[in-house]
Amino acid sequence: MKNKAVILGCNYYVGLSIIRCLGRNGIHTVAVDYSEESRYGAKSKYCKEKHIAPHYKENQKGLLNFLIEYAKKQDAKPVLYPGADPYVEFIDTYFHELKEHYLFPMDKKGLWTEVMDKYTMSLLANKFGVKVPETINSKEDNLIERVREEIKYPCIIKPMDSASFVKAYRRKVFIVQSEEELKEKVEMCHRDKHGIVIQRIIPGPEENCYCYDAYLNQDSKVTHYTSAYKLRQWPNNFGASTYAKQSWIPELHQICKPFLEGIGFKGFSEIELKRDINTGVIYLIEVNVRTINFNQMLEKVGLNFPLIAYLEMTDKIPPNKSVEYETGYVFHYMYEDLFAIKGYLKSGQMSLGKLLRDNTTKKVHSTWAWDDPMPGLYFMSTIGGKVVRRALGKE
Repeated sequence: MKNKAVILGCNYYVGLSIIRCLGRNGIHTVAVDYSEESRYGAKSKYCKEKHIAPHYKENQKGLLNFLIEYAKKQDAKPVLYPGADPYVEFIDTYFHELKEHYLFPMDKKGLWTEVMDKYTMSLLANKFGVKVPETINSKEDNLIERVREEIKYPCIIKPMDSASFVKAYRRKVFIVQSEEELKEKVEMCHRDKHGIVIQRIIPGPEENCYCYDAYLNQDSKVTHYTSAYKLRQWPNNFGASTYAKQSWIPELHQICKPFLEGIGFKGFSEIELKRDINTGVIYLIEVNVRTINFNQMLEKVGLNFPLIAYLEMTDKIPPNKSVEYETGYVFHYMYEDLFAIKGYLKSGQMSLGKLLRDNTTKKVHSTWAWDDPMPGLYFMSTIGGKVVRRALGKE
């Protein structure tokens, strides 16, 4: 296949999963990162090229020029994949410049950013009749009074830009218990120039956290889809999946398909939702617009979303497919799942018996693969090194 696949960000298992999903199908994959540190995705035997390029935030124009020059040297336009949210933002910033030289499904500048932004996403959801938790922009007048009356405590502070927020505070959200804490956290986030919203907490266990995974073609029609639910996440209750199970939940399709098609989305998207345990109402929590963490589990159940995008972009349209039954497959990110389990046991949210009952042999691991062991071995060695340095007091 003449078109190469360029993956931005391979120092995490999402980029690795894209490389494997494409490389196993004979596609020439190219890993582009800003540093060699923790670059275990590029250790894959399915990675055919690897390059170090300027940082996506520290030198955006440098990265843009690098990518353009690389594309100009190829026999055919490469297909471009963002492996993390900052790369999505980078592509959206230089949308038209990159469209001249690369293939990727989205055809409208700014839609990715609009959907990723928690506040503008909630406005879009309201427009299409999709329920979202009560949400207030932190810049609104009478914020404290409105939170007291409309949302109540405890509530959460969520970032509009998750990547920069997590980098700054090492967490995805703040759980706020009082007005004093709300004032303190809002002032801190504003001082650090983070856009934030305050949102009602939807009550319910981890199993009430759902995911709808879909691909929309160039006509903005859902052509491939399935669903899943979380069993464990880190940080607990408000984090990323560490143990998630594919399962068919028909209600999600009824909610998410009209929404994604209505906003004119193209390409892969995952919508995260949660069912209120008291009312049974399902709320849209957030929308991911790039490959997600249990991508390799989706490949295992028969939906290779990176390959679907590649085929459509190179005019080899794949047949429509949905997985509307339970396959039993579970995604497992063992490293962070250890922290998650410790947290659940300590808080009393889960028992050892439940953890044992949830265990299955049909696991798809985040980094380990028998046909491609080097990334997993490299990742384990880096974790082992950290443990030794901490034990010696050097970290």
